[in-house]
Amino acid sequence: MKTKVLRIAIAALAIAVSTPAFAQFKLDKAKAIKSVGKVAQAMTITDEQMASYVKEYIDWMDEHNPVTPADNEYTKRLARLTEGLTSVEGIPLNFKVYDVIDVNAFACPDGSVRVFSSLMDIMSDEELLGVIGHEVGHVAHKDSKKAFKQSLLTSALKDAVGSTGSVAAALTDSQLGSLGESLAGATYSQKQEKAADDYGYEFLKSHGRNPWAMALSFQRLKAMQEEAGAKKSSKMNQLFSSHPDLDVRIKRMEERATKEGFDKPEK
Repeated sequence: MKTKVLRIAIAALAIAVSTPAFAQFKLDKAKAIKSVGKVAQAMTITDEQMASYVKEYIDWMDEHNPVTPADNEYTKRLARLTEGLTSVEGIPLNFKVYDVIDVNAFACPDGSVRVFSSLMDIMSDEELLGVIGHEVGHVAHKDSKKAFKQSLLTSALKDAVGSTGSVAAALTDSQLGSLGESLAGATYSQKQEKAADDYGYEFLKSHGRNPWAMALSFQRLKAMQEEAGAKKSSKMNQLFSSHPDLDVRIKRMEERATKEGFDKPEK
């Protein structure tokens, strides 16, 4: 039986659809905003520390969410789709599936890409590969690294990351949960999303797939949003919905595919 994902990580594609079971951290917003500015200005973090925190976070995510085994059909499908995809911009990539009801995917700056089984359930191979390409694009463009660093410096981790040494302090479960909250609220800029969309589009072409799948994956997730309406079900999240101008992004992908002579797949 699928479970809810314990924590959401870096704001994935920002399109879709399920509410993770986050712990509730009730902070005074005004004080939090004020302290965030001071922390961000006063603290720095080395690449070595960043790498340590990213590893700790993804290890924690993998431990607290059901990862499908090697002989699982989800795992085998993902392995088939990502065969030969071992690194991007010198960053080694690794892929896993979380068997959860949430419809989502995310990537961390160390190249860890996590795809949720419920997303795989609603996507064709081409659409899923487009989503993966988009996520890899955020890694390649260092968007994930910037988002992760910002979350470290502006979440409730100031005590943990405030050490002056090169070794990062270990994070508690509470701090990791706070980091998950911060990452869940992180958003990429429209410029970053556009670049990641283009990366996903080219990613599909490089794998011999029809890049129309980018627009179709967006359309599918948008339809799920509209079906959910104002009432958010436990399966609806923010994979794309937190990002503006989704209709514009869909139209841009459609127009590009049409201009380059690709036929829209028949449903």
